[in-house]
Amino acid sequence: MLTVTNLQTAYGAAQVLFDISFAVGPGEVVTLLGRNGMGKTTTVNTIMGLVPPRGGEIVFEGRALAKLAPYRIAQCGIGLVPEGRQVFPTLSVHENLVATAAARSGPPRWTLERVYELFPRLKERSHHLGSQLSGGEQQMLAIGRALMTNPKLLILDEATEGLAPLVRAEIWACLKRLKSERQAIVVIDKNVDALTRFADRHVIIEKGRVVWTGTSAELRRDPAVKDRYLHV
Repeated sequence: MLTVTNLQTAYGAAQVLFDISFAVGPGEVVTLLGRNGMGKTTTVNTIMGLVPPRGGEIVFEGRALAKLAPYRIAQCGIGLVPEGRQVFPTLSVHENLVATAAARSGPPRWTLERVYELFPRLKERSHHLGSQLSGGEQQMLAIGRALMTNPKLLILDEATEGLAPLVRAEIWACLKRLKSERQAIVVIDKNVDALTRFADRHVIIEKGRVVWTGTSAELRRDPAVKDRYLHV
């Protein structure tokens, strides 16, 4: 579905990504792991066209993305839940959700009713402004907004950062449900233990390079990898 090959990205003269390569298949959950500042968000922003690549290839369902505008990439079927949520603060929950609604081919998988069923709290606060929501509610709204685009691939950058434990549990439950429905997902988060309970494969990035890839079982069996690349 998504293939990233030898991706290189720079900010001015400073190169940040060095030959990043990984792939995501239909229905797969793949994580990008690593300490802060190692290139995970830059990888996502490059895939989404927010940062231009210096080299390499990004192919989604056979289509090269590297020269497309961000809105064109979104139209290809990639939904982003960005770091920091970035909900529209002066729009209501309802308006935030319908603003991004899009149908692909056939009946949409995700409708307003399905998002409200996934996150009942959003339905309760449907008339509240984005700025009036708690951090956890904003994250639910950001996920719901991305789902309303009916994405083939969903990308979450810092899925549960700064959220209370109960809210984090709701987000993990949501992602497990999406996985059960064969939604392809790329997720960035620091909670490795939670991720290994449902993700298929993991890609660890260190200083802009892929230093380890493997399954959840392989990551659990190798604590030295976590100690070396993931622990602060």
